[in-house]
Amino acid sequence: MAAENTESIPREEETQFDIESHEFLIPKKEVGPPPEIIPKWEKSQAYQDLVGFILAMNNAVKGKKISADSTMSPTVTQLIKLLETLDSWIAEFPPIDQPQRFGNAAFRDWFNKLQQNAKQLIEDMLEDKYKKSSEEISVYLVESFGNQTRIDYGTGHEMAFAAFLFCFYKIGVLTESDAEAVVLKVFNRYLHLVRNLQQTYRMEPAGSQGVWALDDHQFLPFIWGSSQLIGHPRIHPKSFVKPDIYETFAKDFMFLSCIKYINQVKTGPFAEHSNQLWNISGVPNWDKVNSGLVKMYKAEVLAKFPVIQHFMFGSLLTMHPAT
Repeated sequence: MAAENTESIPREEETQFDIESHEFLIPKKEVGPPPEIIPKWEKSQAYQDLVGFILAMNNAVKGKKISADSTMSPTVTQLIKLLETLDSWIAEFPPIDQPQRFGNAAFRDWFNKLQQNAKQLIEDMLEDKYKKSSEEISVYLVESFGNQTRIDYGTGHEMAFAAFLFCFYKIGVLTESDAEAVVLKVFNRYLHLVRNLQQTYRMEPAGSQGVWALDDHQFLPFIWGSSQLIGHPRIHPKSFVKPDIYETFAKDFMFLSCIKYINQVKTGPFAEHSNQLWNISGVPNWDKVNSGLVKMYKAEVLAKFPVIQHFMFGSLLTMHPAT
């Protein structure tokens, strides 16, 4: 296992990233059998960078509401605009009449448009000197919304979006001061988009859903959302299952937004359809919930071969040993 990761995102003065001389690559999968690829992955620079990014974002939103006045840099604004554009495309490809209940084939048409336009969308939001990165970064964007063949979506796709955001830090167009807005504005907008995709096209959960699953599709909003709730005077872990709490506060806290969404799409007692979350409601405080979820993410997402076998490695997120 790699050394303990610290909260870190590339700082402008530390990155020393030379955009002019850097050779970008089209990301590809790292082929290898399960017993070998996971230890190699856990010792890689990509693993260290992604975990460091997740922890840095986690720290940036501690005790912060979604409605907080965050610094809205041009890149943050452009990222939100990009997600709004993708959301608007859903209306162009309404679900088709088909015999099976799940996996509506119209998703493939939406996805085709994403594939065809991803590179240009990223080029359009970057200054000229950064445009050469668009081909590499666009791969992570395309990977962020589900599988075109299986019409499913899961934590591996969500992880690809985290990688997509990290790439903008790596090349220097996002900076440390953007962290709060990257989670509360950009990632939250992404969350609304993927929920729209899931509901419109009846997307199936990707991969096997064991007893560890928080919900069918997401994980990161529970980590960052629990950080938002640290120190909240009224909302405690035991109260997030109460309808008056998640209905009232869902707009300001991602964790509660997830609970509200789960209750909209699932029926029956919460303790039965979301047992792991029900167990979390028994944890005494949000600090413990947050640290526990980080450990769970490392064990149940980042250390799982079905997730890592699909992850793409390029020049910005590499399988080289961490330095």
